[in-house]
Amino acid sequence: MSNYLRKTSKNTKRTLQEMKDRGEKISMLTAYDYTMASIIDKAGIDVILVGDSASNVMAGNRTTLSITLDQMIYHAQSVVRAVKSAMVIVDMPFGACCGNPMKSLDAAVRVMQETGADAIKIEGGQEVSEDIKKILAAGIPVMSHLGLMPQSIHNYGNYAIRARNEKESEKLISDCLLVESLGVFGILLEKIPSHTATKISNMLKIPTIGIGAGSGVDGQVLVIQDVMGMNDEFSPKFLRRYADLHTVMSEATRHYIEDVKSVSFPNQSESY
Repeated sequence: MSNYLRKTSKNTKRTLQEMKDRGEKISMLTAYDYTMASIIDKAGIDVILVGDSASNVMAGNRTTLSITLDQMIYHAQSVVRAVKSAMVIVDMPFGACCGNPMKSLDAAVRVMQETGADAIKIEGGQEVSEDIKKILAAGIPVMSHLGLMPQSIHNYGNYAIRARNEKESEKLISDCLLVESLGVFGILLEKIPSHTATKISNMLKIPTIGIGAGSGVDGQVLVIQDVMGMNDEFSPKFLRRYADLHTVMSEATRHYIEDVKSVSFPNQSESY
């Protein structure tokens, strides 16, 4: 059995820091329900992110903006019940952390108290620095999310690569250094040039997790439905599918339909 599967204790922010310090890459996937979280936790994943991407892949919304704090708490509760080893990080949804530190703290406390998660993740840098400070002061671990920030999609106008020009790259680096100085335990970097992500990772003492940010970061995250090939309509350049569950499940469903209609299911051995 691989050493990566011999988990004897719960992963924490300290675990991730130790992994960065010794040069071991960090594996992260999203999960939004008990069954999926149980499977990937038992497989040895280091971190599970209860992402606001649940808005897209679980509820069918066009953006992440529609999901509420109550809905995020529901998904996180389901995941935490399943997890024995992985660190569980919960996204703060749109509007929960947006420049009102006391409101942000109240939302973060709810997440931690009602779900039993290990940490939260907040999109934004300097603009939400006071929110981050207030939450950290309450003893809640925070991961930052910079680069492409889906909650700001209406500002961007599209999901194009961020930090391609000098001004935006300088702002990204400045934000990374700022949130590190505030005390966040890690930064998720989404859809930025790989050379910029590598530069940032080498500058920072805290771990960086990438999605569409190349291999020079300290770890990788993907959405579980994308990794497992459940969504055959989403094919960004950074995605690698490790299974084709869309085909498997479609064929299984058709087979089930045929068996029901031909009365071959249930057979005698499947009946009481």
